[in-house]
Amino acid sequence: MPKASIKQKIIAAYETMADRYNELIDHKPHNAYYDRPNTLSLLPDVNGVKILDAACGPGKYAEILSDQGAIVTGIDISPKMIELAKNRNPDNPRFYLHDLAQPMSLFEDETYDVVLCALALHYIEDWGPTIREFCRVLRAGGILVISIEHPFFEYTYFKSQRYFEVENVRTTWRGFGQPVEVNSYRRPLQACINPLIQNGFALDKILEPLPTEEFARLDPKHYRELQEFPAFMCMRATKR
Repeated sequence: MPKASIKQKIIAAYETMADRYNELIDHKPHNAYYDRPNTLSLLPDVNGVKILDAACGPGKYAEILSDQGAIVTGIDISPKMIELAKNRNPDNPRFYLHDLAQPMSLFEDETYDVVLCALALHYIEDWGPTIREFCRVLRAGGILVISIEHPFFEYTYFKSQRYFEVENVRTTWRGFGQPVEVNSYRRPLQACINPLIQNGFALDKILEPLPTEEFARLDPKHYRELQEFPAFMCMRATKR
């Protein structure tokens, strides 16, 4: 039997934990009280704004932004996540199965005001084509907001000895039911920033987030750690 590709392993991991992920996403500290509030802080007033939620997962960001008046379209590589996103957003039919490493041919040029991509780009080896597609589907002056795992945190966490390379790494997640091995790609800081600058964007803001006080109540250990060193990094860029 042929060996599963890294992409297939990533999909399989999310298919395995999708239901439990969806059950926990509203209040799991790293998502609800670390990633989301900081990532959302980089968005403008979204009332009436057309947003592409790239790697939408179970549709929590779409739910929040739709409640604020945004017109949200979601895409994800996991069939189960798309199903869950539709269930969470029953009045929104705009959720589609799509691999971010592939051209977004289902969308025309300059369709969106905002592209949001939260905690997903580290599953893509080569960011260049993906960022170019984000640029293509954004209108002039449109905004790209992304959150990723912090490159310095990853270098330390994975005990890498090849900082300047983009390398496949893997870890076991135990917070979404049964233990699941999750593959991703670790990269240096320059490989997180240069693809934006080289593919049509002007970098507007970098945010090394802090956890909210609600995080401290639910997970004091990781709250203390995140007060001292970031695990994630959020960036906002504008289409030139």
